[in-house]
Amino acid sequence: MINNNLILTILNIIINLIDVLVVLLPVLLSVAFMTIIERKQLAAHQRRVGPNTVGYYGTLQPFSDALKLIVKETVIPSQSNKVLFYLAPISTLIFSLLGWGIIPFGQGLTLSDLSLGILYTLALSSLGVYGILFAGWSANSKYAFLGSLRSTAAMISYELILSSAILIIILLTGSFNFTTIIESQQAVWYIVPLLPVFIFYFISILAETSRTPFDLQEAESELVAGFFTEHSSIIFVFFFLAEYSSIVLFSTITAILFFGGYNMPELFVNDSFINLQSIILGLKTCVFCFMFVWFRATLPRLRYDQLVDLCWLNLLPVAVAFIILVPSILVAFDIAPY
Repeated sequence: MINNNLILTILNIIINLIDVLVVLLPVLLSVAFMTIIERKQLAAHQRRVGPNTVGYYGTLQPFSDALKLIVKETVIPSQSNKVLFYLAPISTLIFSLLGWGIIPFGQGLTLSDLSLGILYTLALSSLGVYGILFAGWSANSKYAFLGSLRSTAAMISYELILSSAILIIILLTGSFNFTTIIESQQAVWYIVPLLPVFIFYFISILAETSRTPFDLQEAESELVAGFFTEHSSIIFVFFFLAEYSSIVLFSTITAILFFGGYNMPELFVNDSFINLQSIILGLKTCVFCFMFVWFRATLPRLRYDQLVDLCWLNLLPVAVAFIILVPSILVAFDIAPY
């Protein structure tokens, strides 16, 4: 006779897997459509048509691209470290997707409402560096290795700015929990009092996701494609998915930290908004996804020395100044949340 506890354990595992799939499948679909949105938007900026052949108005183009890459032959350099060569894209994608586990899509709609959610997010973004470093080193190619070193240096540098901006949000709310941060913005979104913080925060996530003008690891004139130069076929798809998943993830986190997440200010809230919370968060996320592509179409790529100088000589002193200024104001007016 089967133990009832065993049956309950199996049912819990199945329910947890269904919960994970309910989150991951829409995320992967959003990543697929983010690629066509980017190509359409870039085409509009450059007065071109963009993808318009595969599917209605080119809507099936991402699936066509994925099929093309999956059926291509996987070429592995003969002198490469094959274990790390495969592990790098897999780990990069896993760390990128794990970040969605604590995102609140609505009131009570989250896989895990961690009390230390922000620390979890920062830890995962730090671990993502290893996949890039392994990819460049394992390929045994100087181009890929140089691209991975550039990308790693940029990501580590700008994590200081990213962490500083998030620390200021934590000082305002007194919590590491995303849901608490969202609820604390009922009166006013943090973009209003913290506009300068938002500006250097957004610059840092552009560098963190290796997007223009900070995509130094993909400088075509000198590095071909950066750390994934030697990767092809399905393992290249993993890198591609990880990059665009990070873009959508950081866009969602930006909406949560500075624009109230799934909530609207109290002036606009009524009972009907409760049913639209996920849609509200999705619309805010789309705005920042648009900004990612907009900056790519508009801004020229920085030189590597300009990238480092911008971080250490310009943004970091401003971030430290705000870390001192914001708690000083909170204590002076006796409005600190702790």
